[in-house]
Amino acid sequence: MNNLISLLATENQKNSSYEKMKSIIFDIIFQHIQDMVFIMKAHSSGFTYIFVNEAGLRNAGLSANVIGMTIQEALPLHHAHLLLPHYNEVLKEKKTLAFSSEFFPDTGDIYFGETILTPIIDDQEVRYIIAVTRDVTETVKEKQELVESEQRFRSIVENNMDAIFSLSLDGQILYSNPAASKLTGFTEKQIAYRSFYDFIADPDISTFRDLLVKAEAGYALETMDCRLIHRKGFLLTMSLKTVPIVIDEEVKGLYVIGRDVTEQARNAETIKFMAFHDQLTGLLNRRALLEHLNEEIQYCKKQRNEFALISIDLDRFKLLNDSLGHLAGDEILKKVAGRLIDIQNQNCRIYRQGGDEFNFLLTKTNRKGTALFAQKILSQFTDSFYLNSNEYYISPSIGISIYPNDGRDAETLIKNADEALYRVKRKGKAHYQFYRSEMNAVMTNIVNLETNLRKAIDREELKLYFQPQFDLRTQETKSFEALLRWNSPELGNIPPGDFIPLAEDTGLIVPIGHWVIETACRQIREWNDKGYKDIRVAVNISPKQFQQPSFTKSIQARLEKYRLHPSSLEIEITEGAMRDTKETIPILKRLREMGVTISIDDFGTGYSSLNYLKESPIDVLKIDQSFVRDILINEKNAAITSTIIHLGQSLGMEVIAEGVETKQQADFLINANCHKVQGYYYGKPLPEYEVESKFLKKK
Repeated sequence: MNNLISLLATENQKNSSYEKMKSIIFDIIFQHIQDMVFIMKAHSSGFTYIFVNEAGLRNAGLSANVIGMTIQEALPLHHAHLLLPHYNEVLKEKKTLAFSSEFFPDTGDIYFGETILTPIIDDQEVRYIIAVTRDVTETVKEKQELVESEQRFRSIVENNMDAIFSLSLDGQILYSNPAASKLTGFTEKQIAYRSFYDFIADPDISTFRDLLVKAEAGYALETMDCRLIHRKGFLLTMSLKTVPIVIDEEVKGLYVIGRDVTEQARNAETIKFMAFHDQLTGLLNRRALLEHLNEEIQYCKKQRNEFALISIDLDRFKLLNDSLGHLAGDEILKKVAGRLIDIQNQNCRIYRQGGDEFNFLLTKTNRKGTALFAQKILSQFTDSFYLNSNEYYISPSIGISIYPNDGRDAETLIKNADEALYRVKRKGKAHYQFYRSEMNAVMTNIVNLETNLRKAIDREELKLYFQPQFDLRTQETKSFEALLRWNSPELGNIPPGDFIPLAEDTGLIVPIGHWVIETACRQIREWNDKGYKDIRVAVNISPKQFQQPSFTKSIQARLEKYRLHPSSLEIEITEGAMRDTKETIPILKRLREMGVTISIDDFGTGYSSLNYLKESPIDVLKIDQSFVRDILINEKNAAITSTIIHLGQSLGMEVIAEGVETKQQADFLINANCHKVQGYYYGKPLPEYEVESKFLKKK
């Protein structure tokens, strides 16, 4: 330093600016010692180095002999050409100048510098220029990295498909990306500096406020579903996430990232609706019933309240569905659902179990209130239903169980309501009944009965009895009606009135019917082989069996198997089987072509029609015992019985009166010219060996 001062002193022995320059030099050198310092002498040929500090030599890549060289001589030309304009400007303007520059040492690295050029003026001329250059490479790189980071962040935000909002802690929007504008319909300017709460649907504001509080506490990625208000007024379902903005370990604001999940929410609602609703009627389904039952049970268990479960089944709907077709049946079910919805209120919900089964869950009620509601249900079916300009009457059967008396869980309540409904069906339909504890025993017996009935054929528990039909003209008995009996080792003798309807309901009547025909044909064969000729046995045929496609073939096969004359087998069908004459008459004609005898059982109690008597190949009319029972005391029954007898005679049919139990009844029928009679007065149903000993005669 002393050498530098001496040099300057020599250069400026008589220069009045010496003391001034000395003061400036000392100030610069000692306050910025880490910076690069260059002192350049200005003259006509350029600028010559007269001093360079250690930092300058080292960082600028200069050698110690640079003193006395011009800028062009000391530096690479391209570097010199960058610096000279700045020096010339200071020389011209005589003012301090600051600029930034890049320089490249021999190492190949790039450095950034900030330079201040300070002129030393004497006699209005710039004699020297002091250059102080600070290495700001690290600062520049940090700034560049910061800029690049900001650009990357902005690129991510600006191009993000999700809406992004930057909020202050009080919820004011400081920034929003283009996706936010596109999503909400508002421009960025319309969004800026508004409260985020302005865009949230009222029911979700408190939830979002709680989310904001959590974010302020530093919880990241808190998520909620929230509805935002679009500029056009409709609601968007959004999935929102919050990310706190932390600066110096303090939360200054937060980012709200939103994704439009409106479509997914709609799909989820649709799936949920389908899972808990019946697709045909839109009513709640069985799954919903079970869930609501369990919820109501838990609530009433705490509150000690009652509620009712009502089971509804449409009477004879299967017949309507089969005759009109399933599409028409579906339309009827929709109309039924509509009427049931009409009586739905805030204390009840309606469900469709499937088929023609419906339920009501009736809350805040008691037995009396439930009975009134059941009557209201029945009243909804007083008027007929119209479909395709046709009128149909439908009635409901209703079973009811009450919590907690009839069950303390959903399964038991449903089962007991169904049992009460079953009782209604058995007792005439079209009314309602509450569950009673003894019904359990009845249902258990029915289940047990069905189980044993399914095994009865294989166990050889079924047997045929034969009731004689007495010919009033010949005083002979050559025809019999085969009647089914069941003696179960476990249950004892089961009346036909108990197990025949069960067989009909379960479909067991078809295999049982085949067994009856097989057994009857075998018995006729045995009697014929014993010399008992001209015997005819009548077999009752269920409508379900009669409608089997292979029915006539199975009859033909049995006749051939046992080598029977076809007229020895009589097929008895009820009037109910004659409802669909288009299907029935062809079957009867095929049986007639075989030579089988055909009779109509219980004539006068069902679908009586002179038309089907005219068109069908019928041989025998059987007068139902309900007419015979009261012919002596009821003039109408007497008149009906006489009319049927004369009708049969006129059509060339044999007439058999059933249920004859007294001589007076027999005398009436004799006087009316009835052909045959059947009943306990002439003979009760007997096993085959007693029939042989009492009624059969060999020829």
